[in-house]
Amino acid sequence: MQFFPVYSLFDVEPVRGRGCHLYTADGRRWLDLYGGHGVISIGHAHPRWVSALVDQAQALPFYSNSVRNPLHAPLLAAFERLTGLSDYQLFLCNSGAEANENALKLASFYTGRRRVVAFEAGFHGRTSAALQATHNCAAKAPINGGMPVTYLPLNDAEAVAEALAAGDVAAVIVEGIQGIGGVHLPEPAFLQAVRRLCTEHDVPLVLDEVQSGFGRSGRFFAFEHAGIAPDLITMAKGMGNGFPVGGVLIHPRFEARPGLLGTTFGGNHLALAVVTAVLETLEQEGLMAQAEKTGRYLMDALADMEGVRAVRGRGLMIGIELDEAAAPLRKHLLYQHRIFTGSASDPNVLRLLPPLCMGLAEAQYFLDRFEQTLATRKTITA
Repeated sequence: MQFFPVYSLFDVEPVRGRGCHLYTADGRRWLDLYGGHGVISIGHAHPRWVSALVDQAQALPFYSNSVRNPLHAPLLAAFERLTGLSDYQLFLCNSGAEANENALKLASFYTGRRRVVAFEAGFHGRTSAALQATHNCAAKAPINGGMPVTYLPLNDAEAVAEALAAGDVAAVIVEGIQGIGGVHLPEPAFLQAVRRLCTEHDVPLVLDEVQSGFGRSGRFFAFEHAGIAPDLITMAKGMGNGFPVGGVLIHPRFEARPGLLGTTFGGNHLALAVVTAVLETLEQEGLMAQAEKTGRYLMDALADMEGVRAVRGRGLMIGIELDEAAAPLRKHLLYQHRIFTGSASDPNVLRLLPPLCMGLAEAQYFLDRFEQTLATRKTITA
């Protein structure tokens, strides 16, 4: 038997990790500037995270949502401290796609409508409704065509106004920062306009913070840079620092009833323990401020490099647009300099999503080697 071969594999086999580094069995160290698709937030094998996971596994790893859970209170308290969203409610699930699926379902229940407004180059997951809301995705199967979606250009508020005027929209969904699409930022004025339009038409605004949330942008959620309050906020990835968990923060206007949403494994005891550990670590170690500082340092330096057409992002969510294909340079960084980086749907974009614990020393280590790589790129791409 073998695994279903749907992934392209690099010839690297990490066996352990610490902070923002990975190690292979032969003791070689690799700088991780991709965090396993932006999943590693507080760092590989963080001691607080490990202790929370082990202690809870020894006590009670799992029981269903049919019983009271003493882990709820500390988790909700940590969320309130970091987000200030004390009147929102939390639904826990297992992934970002599932979070978006449930957010869209809630919006449709609320409005009684089916059409969704989404944005070009956006990505929201691989389950049915989340995939349908994803623009131009090759993973769409014939079964995924049931939900009508209008795809609009990002940062075009007039197009949103026109779409909502039709009166048949169930939800508007937008990423806090587009990730796979190439790290494109919704402008603050655009998000403010969309918030106003959604309020006028009583259409729920869904902010997909699956990749951009949990401190990655320098704020807990990327939408905070625009000073708005969404109706539904979806999250995952950095939420569990490697443990599979997702969630939706839900505005109090949405009424719950038994059976409205459900999940077998969502909100299990292990997940609650590790998410609380992540929240406490973000808070106590000042990782959001560190992400903002390190990200600004990286972006300022990258903008001046020859061969870099544009640098986009906030905090430690950075897209480097090159004047040629990024894949050869990405491989060179991996195999010659032992640095993990990420790709995007735009073949010219290199994506950085490192653990938020990365400091200026690691940033400079990358910058030096990236500049070397750019200087020799004619040889690399030959």
